[in-house]
Amino acid sequence: MFKKMFFFLFLLINQLSGQEKPIKIEVRELPNRLAFYGLNETEKDYDVLFTVKGSNFRQSAAKPRLIRIPATSKVHLKTIVLFRGKKPVYTYNVVANDSLSRRALKKEHTIIVVPPKKIKPKKHITIYSSQNCIACATIIDSLNANNYIFRYYNLNEKPNIKEQLGKVYGSKISLDSLQTPIVNLGGRLYKGIENYGELLNELNKE
Repeated sequence: MFKKMFFFLFLLINQLSGQEKPIKIEVRELPNRLAFYGLNETEKDYDVLFTVKGSNFRQSAAKPRLIRIPATSKVHLKTIVLFRGKKPVYTYNVVANDSLSRRALKKEHTIIVVPPKKIKPKKHITIYSSQNCIACATIIDSLNANNYIFRYYNLNEKPNIKEQLGKVYGSKISLDSLQTPIVNLGGRLYKGIENYGELLNELNKE
């Protein structure tokens, strides 16, 4: 029973640690100070309660307040003053809530540029291109433009992979002569996909 409970707790901790946090913290070194900024890279506004604990520094004794960090923006949260000649030892805690409070402190904020998030497809995508592949560049460019996560291998640069694929298809097919890529979608190989649209069709099939 104890082992089962321990295993469940282990899974829960891993899930929580793996979850993406809505607010990231940036620490900036200043003369005799450390400044903490909250970066909100989401499309939601958040109220944030930020606290710092540790030694070899001092900070305001005022009770921490909720601070509003608007969507895609950066806000100064706190500055601590360092003791001269000593290295600060600290930990910080961030509690973010998208249920906004009227009492939250609204400070000046800076709009930040947030790169688009990568799309993790339902099936993993791997592209293998040969030296005569006409369609490869267009398909790869389309995947990059649409922010898909995928892997790409040039068979001329990966002789071991080329040899393995050659064994799969046998001597009847010359990999160097293929004008379309070999595509691995979720463990299944395709060699007749001619464009990005056909790839998406196969990708979205159940």
